[in-house]
Amino acid sequence: MSPPTDVGLLSPVSAGTVAETQTGDDAVLAAMLRAEAALLTALATAGVAPAAVGDAAVVVASVDVDAHALALEAVSGGNPTIPLVPQLRSAVPEDVAPWVHFGATSQDIVDTALMLVAADVLRQIESELTSLASFLATLCVSGRSVPMVARTLTQQALPTTLGFRASGWLAGVHDAVRVVRTCTTLPVSLGGPVGHASAYGSRGPAVLSAFADALGQRAPVSSWHTRRTPVVGLATALTVTAAACAKIAADLLVMGQTEVGEAREGSGGASSSMAHKANPTQSVLVVSTARQLPALASVVGACAVAEQERPAGAWHAEWQPLRSMLRLAGAAAARTSTYLPEVVFDHDAMRRNLDLLLTSLSKGSEWAAAETAHVGVWIDRVLEQHEEVFG
Repeated sequence: MSPPTDVGLLSPVSAGTVAETQTGDDAVLAAMLRAEAALLTALATAGVAPAAVGDAAVVVASVDVDAHALALEAVSGGNPTIPLVPQLRSAVPEDVAPWVHFGATSQDIVDTALMLVAADVLRQIESELTSLASFLATLCVSGRSVPMVARTLTQQALPTTLGFRASGWLAGVHDAVRVVRTCTTLPVSLGGPVGHASAYGSRGPAVLSAFADALGQRAPVSSWHTRRTPVVGLATALTVTAAACAKIAADLLVMGQTEVGEAREGSGGASSSMAHKANPTQSVLVVSTARQLPALASVVGACAVAEQERPAGAWHAEWQPLRSMLRLAGAAAARTSTYLPEVVFDHDAMRRNLDLLLTSLSKGSEWAAAETAHVGVWIDRVLEQHEEVFG
């Protein structure tokens, strides 16, 4: 029987995205191999192991491992590092084998691998958000004086402009970019069995620094086996990212309702039973990511309470929620940056809906213009921030 696969059948928002590939089992396994290879390099660089040990890093990084078989073997030990190490040792010369995984523990390799995976996803997210922000900055300018109605508690409220609404979207993307940037250089883990890397003695910090350098990541000040700040920080950044994208999508869902008609997706989604519909599918999918992420973040947050020097169960419970969060936030950024530039904004519909408000208030267009005359100062503030964020 062939192994089961997850090809995104029930997660169309992430299906086919870069984030989906970056977070797959193959990507996680490749990151684990990178970590084990980097450890050999670090041991040689720090003078803990003979220089020749470092030469085996290339071999370890390219070992062909069956991910599904490894997953099945991981059941007995509780994590995939345990069955991986013997395979790596058998792939290198006999005198090098003892140095494979030397001084590390399973958690070091899994944590480091997940940080490598996360770093790749975050770089992609920042790229997508940068593209999205660029489009929104343009929309702020082009929609600066386009009148429309603002809505509060689902009801028509007061006049506003399309540019002002877009500036709110842009400010949210700025928030996400800033939080994401705090996580782009994530820490490696090399605390050893109980956190003080006893196998390396006084050379521990040197090995840690060499390990981080080999992977292009950050060396932590001490072990974070039970200090899960990096993971909680990741969860926050990913939640904020999806929220910024979903805010845009949620607004477009209202603007795109048939009776409102102020916006429509460039190519609406089909219905299985109503041929006349053009559903705002991309907005729906993006909103779905933000509905899931807070619950996943709560699991990650609960896992931050870890006892003693190595946690039992809390660490294990992080893996899948964190991967799902990376995938969903990455998908939200990718989908939004792709579909938003194709959204059609109907200025005539905006004017028509605003006229309904003016009629109910017994006001004229001059009053509406006066009400929105000052919004430009707020748009300009967001555009100034845009220059600060992106230079």
